[in-house]
Amino acid sequence: MCGIVGVVSNAPVNQLIYDALLLLQHRGQDAAGIVTQQERKFFMHKAKGLVRDVFRTRNMRALPGNCGLGQVRYPTAGNAYSEEEAQPFYVNAPFGIVLVHNGNLTNAQALKNELFSTDHRHINTESDSEVLLNVLAHEIERTTRGLPLRPGDVFAAVRNVHRRIRGSYSVIALIAGHGVLAFRDPFGIRPLCLGRGPGTTVVASESVALEGTSHQFVRNIEPGEAIFIDLQGTVHSQQCADKTLSMPCIFEFVYLARPDSVMDGISVYQARLNLGETLAKRVISTVPPNEIDVVIPIPESSRPSAAQLAQLLGLPYREGFVKNRYVGRTFIMPGQAVRKKSVRQKLNVIASEFKGRNVLLVDDSIVRGTTSREIVQMARDAGACKVYLASAAPPVRYPNVYGIDMPTSGELVAHGRTVAEIQKIIGCDALIYQEVEGMKKAIGSLNPKLDGFDASCFDGVYVTGDITPADIERMGASRVTSEEGEEDTSRLALPNHEEI
Repeated sequence: MCGIVGVVSNAPVNQLIYDALLLLQHRGQDAAGIVTQQERKFFMHKAKGLVRDVFRTRNMRALPGNCGLGQVRYPTAGNAYSEEEAQPFYVNAPFGIVLVHNGNLTNAQALKNELFSTDHRHINTESDSEVLLNVLAHEIERTTRGLPLRPGDVFAAVRNVHRRIRGSYSVIALIAGHGVLAFRDPFGIRPLCLGRGPGTTVVASESVALEGTSHQFVRNIEPGEAIFIDLQGTVHSQQCADKTLSMPCIFEFVYLARPDSVMDGISVYQARLNLGETLAKRVISTVPPNEIDVVIPIPESSRPSAAQLAQLLGLPYREGFVKNRYVGRTFIMPGQAVRKKSVRQKLNVIASEFKGRNVLLVDDSIVRGTTSREIVQMARDAGACKVYLASAAPPVRYPNVYGIDMPTSGELVAHGRTVAEIQKIIGCDALIYQEVEGMKKAIGSLNPKLDGFDASCFDGVYVTGDITPADIERMGASRVTSEEGEEDTSRLALPNHEEI
């Protein structure tokens, strides 16, 4: 998952893009980049790290121009430690194009081969975003054939891009001297929306990046749709996919997106409240409410669900964990004991909320189970009599191939295990999961116009219809690796403790 933004304005855009990336920081904390254009020349700065660390005053001054784009990166394939793979990516022909991308191409390797053997284009990194950029550039070159670029040519190129690439992708590209292009995959798996302000047009991953920079949300980019914003700010749009379905990633609503965003017509905050309602019914069927003294969320994303659940069950809602926001992410450690120490550095308990009580902990999801096990033990150490654990999401049983860095199947605590077996591993007195259909209904009821959701990490159904077990094994092998060559299994190992 990544956060992307593109701007066309009648004023300098460097500060606006920077501010938007800060609002999208939760979508990626590994690297950040901004490119701007002035007089057909691109100015770029990108590096590893958080937005506030990557961009200093001297960097911002070196980003002139009235249009540009930016990205915050959370890599899911390739080399996370290579600054070469930080976005934006640039290609000089045709016209000069820079691109940012959120998602994951599931046929990237086949496309690499095509680009080399047929399109005669060179790929210099392991990033699928560079593959996507070169496919787009090749199709624009074929469409224009040396003639001046028109919006219709851009849309014809995007139509051919849709026919060649597979997977999830929200894309923003800046074409030198012409404007900003944005498009979304035919299933709408990854989010993208359009906003406006005085003299400014913005496209971004989430509405919070628009509203937080004093722009008005206009609409979502539809699945398969492309929009082209020329340098005068005029927006041209066209449906470019042969067939479309509205199937956004349901994990965006469970965990990834900020609660103050509205995505595909659904308030993320309301979606999490609804998950709390349906989870309350599951709790009642497992643990009588009179056996629960207090409901405590595991910060941050689970708070709306936990609060709604507590209200419906007539139970006290309390904050029992304090998060240290100044501790960095948990990296691979030499041993499990060191990893546990890192978890405890991130969270501290308020012992008075646990001592002598039966507590119901609510989390947004459980991925590897490592953190959940440690948090349950922290509650016991604080004096809890019984510790029940409820997840607002169903068991995560399958890898995600559409741009979320889910661990491989063998690392998922729910893969191939019953709830009773998972409960034993985590060490809680009762484990309550959301049901898949209950989750889909709770969120889907907020926008009946959607065709459904990509819930592949929960139900194993990959909405693009072209994913085989061999594909999953191959993509698992290409997951992010550390500098030592070891697989980085810490990513998403701490559900809702990695938000900024």
